[in-house]
This record gives sequence, C-alpha cells and structure tokens, in this order.
Amino acid sequence: MTTSLLDLPNALPAQDQRLVLEGVTWQQYDALVTLFTNQFPALRMTYLEGTLELMTTSPEHERLKKIIARLIEAFAEELDLDLNGYGSATFRKEAAARGLEPDECYCLGELHDVPDIALEIVLTSGGIDKLKVYQGLGVKEVWFWENQQLNIYSLVNEGQGYEAQQTSQLLPRLEVTLLAGFVGNPNQTQAVKAYRRALKTA
Repeated sequence: MTTSLLDLPNALPAQDQRLVLEGVTWQQYDALVTLFTNQFPALRMTYLEGTLELMTTSPEHERLKKIIARLIEAFAEELDLDLNGYGSATFRKEAAARGLEPDECYCLGELHDVPDIALEIVLTSGGIDKLKVYQGLGVKEVWFWENQQLNIYSLVNEGQGYEAQQTSQLLPRLEVTLLAGFVGNPNQTQAVKAYRRALKTA
C-alpha cells in the first residue's frame, strides 16, 4: 500500500482516478491524512468505517469545483449573505469512523467545526457513498454536481439520512437552474459577471 501511494503523480490525471482499500484502521487513515494532504492537494481521501477511498482529481473536476464555488460566492455577495468557506479542508470524526475532504464547503455565519454546505463534483461512478460519510459528520446539506446539473440533499433527520430537494433549505433564494446555466462557460470571470447581472434582474 505504501509504495503505490508514494508513487502517486504530482500532475493532475486526465480523468478522476480512485482506489478503494478495505480494513484500514482509523489510526492508519489519520496518519495518511497527515502524510499526504499537503504533498498532494489533488488527492481526496474518504473514510467510512474501515474503508478508505483515495481519489485523484482531473483538471475538469477542478475547473467545475472552482467555477461553481465562484458562482456560489457571487450569489452570497449579491444578496449580502454571510457565507464563509473552508475550501477542501479535511473533516474527521473518530467516534463516527468517518472523514473526507469536500470539493468546497461553506458555513452560514461564523465558521464552525463542521460545514453547513458541502459541494461534491461527480464525474465517475462507484466508490464510497459520501452521503453516509456526511451524515455521520452532521453536514446539513450536500450539493452534487453530476450530469450537468446541481442536485441538493438536505439532512432532514440525522437518523434517517438525506432527502433530495428542489431548492436549498439553507439558501432558499438560490435558483439552482439559473446558477447551473453558467457553469459551462470556459471563461470563469465572464461567467461570474453574467451571473451577477442575471441576479440583479431576476
């Protein structure tokens, strides 16, 4: 296991790539997070009750993450909302045997231990069910960008899990389809400017 991890390339792969390992202890996961987080910023580690998923992200994954984050932040600024981000910081809870790095995440108001909203870019199928991980961490909403659309899941009850929503329960004024319409623009600055204009006239 150690050799394959150390051989991970520094360059971003052409596509998202993942490796799933079973029987990984919390202590091993914790050590890997400490060892690799700073060395491989494109590496995502998701841990769920002894299963560890390692994923390297592609340029397209990172582009989508960045443009969606910029649009969300532009929305908050235009509506004067107090939205603060952690980026792709690692969140772990040993008691729940869960941990991961969202692609982006935000808190409403002051930053607290667990984000209110997490964003995940999904370009390939398979791997760990991230909603189970987020449920154990207590994240209120998870937004998945998949198949050219933004899907929102709210944690209605921690015991029952997430429910799909048409709109965000935390940012109810955000029109999901309007934001999604600007994600494909290759010029991120122009996309954000156009989105701001659309928000002003909406």
